[in-house]
Amino acid sequence: MTAFAAAKGAQDGFSWTWEMRSVNGKGLDLRLRVPDWVDGLEAGLRARAGKALGRGNVSLNLRLVRDDGAGALAVNAAQLEDVLTAMAEVENRAMARGVTLAPATAADLLGLRGVLDTGAGEDDTTALCKTLLADFETVLAAFLDMRATEGRALAAVLTAQLDDIERLTDAAAQAAEARKPEMEQAFKAALARVMETADTADEARIAQEMALIAVKADVTEELDRLRAHVAAARDLLAAGSPVGRKLDFLSQEFNREANTLCSKAQNKALTATGLELKTVIDQMREQVQNVE
Repeated sequence: MTAFAAAKGAQDGFSWTWEMRSVNGKGLDLRLRVPDWVDGLEAGLRARAGKALGRGNVSLNLRLVRDDGAGALAVNAAQLEDVLTAMAEVENRAMARGVTLAPATAADLLGLRGVLDTGAGEDDTTALCKTLLADFETVLAAFLDMRATEGRALAAVLTAQLDDIERLTDAAAQAAEARKPEMEQAFKAALARVMETADTADEARIAQEMALIAVKADVTEELDRLRAHVAAARDLLAAGSPVGRKLDFLSQEFNREANTLCSKAQNKALTATGLELKTVIDQMREQVQNVE
């Protein structure tokens, strides 16, 4: 979901600069910094960006200036008076409580919204808003193109990781098959020890308990689910639609099966394979956070 796009434009005595960027995020967080005196601009931009994007922390900045003399900077006297009145009240209350505040500078005051005015807010901004919204479509297209390029690269990375998970799942199945004689000997030895020390032991009940232990050590279901998750993940990558949240959930399921596999292993080779599986799955989970 990391992307960047920038563009410049000019029309009807105005010039502007767009800058749009995004970083990873579980949901969609749109942060816009645009001139508030252009009626309908922020709402229009938010609607267009929200429709095109599904995930990511996205910031959009628009620097808009008037090129002619009518846009000369001027202090909004009424707004400045309101700010000074509010500051005086804050200082009086702070002094009453024995709190000393740092003095404000002229730059601090000019940085407050509405104090420094270009005079542009007095005009009908309908045409300007329409122009800016149309120009934003080009910026958004470039932004989406960069995200698509990153998405293709991520798809290749995730596909390679799924190949590794599939390979390790097959290796775990082989290790589980190889440990069968070892597990059978362990069960027989355990059963013999119980029979030797329990004169009144119920052989059928003991055999039943040993069978339950054997079932608890069986990893067939975990291996089958891992294979099913690999197939599901490949289908999601091939779908082409926003699949980030689904892949995120699926990666959690991968991790759950790998944890269970390790807890049931009771075998050095199978444990080692399970731990390697967990490593690859953790790497995949990190990459999935970048997916739209």
